[in-house]
Amino acid sequence: MRTAFIGLGVMGYPMAGFLKKAGHDVVVYNRTASRAERWAREFGGSVARTPAAAAENAQMAFCCVGNDADVREVVLGGPGILNGISPGAILVDHTTSSANLAREIHAVAAEKTVGFLDAPVSGGQAGAENGQLTVMAGGDPQAYERAVPVIESYAKAITHIGPSGSGQLAKMVNQ
Repeated sequence: MRTAFIGLGVMGYPMAGFLKKAGHDVVVYNRTASRAERWAREFGGSVARTPAAAAENAQMAFCCVGNDADVREVVLGGPGILNGISPGAILVDHTTSSANLAREIHAVAAEKTVGFLDAPVSGGQAGAENGQLTVMAGGDPQAYERAVPVIESYAKAITHIGPSGSGQLAKMVNQ
């Protein structure tokens, strides 16, 4: 499957690597371009100049960035994922952010006929490095069902909690 991964921090870097190891075509974007280039050398994927460019032609795009402002920038900004991703694709946000932002992104994605899951992870850096994360997903059941086999590349447990925002609320309770 053609995928995009935006955000190659301590969690995203190994998660994207597991996608590549599972045989997916992975295009990455990171604000620090040298980190994306290092990832591409290590795993053999491609690097994009913007989140939108990474998401072009992707059947599934993932992001894992720092906070609400970062999610807004890489998803909703001018060169954001939702300005490059095709109708029918799925966007999975693994960032721990707010339920309100998840609902907002869900609404914008729905207008573009893009599936969306707010899917924060638990398990820390070690879980990411070992492909043993736990994912709490909120969003449409159809998007969830399509995403599960891909997310299984780096997660040991994936649970659909409910509608958009539910993944973030479950993560807040987990914290």
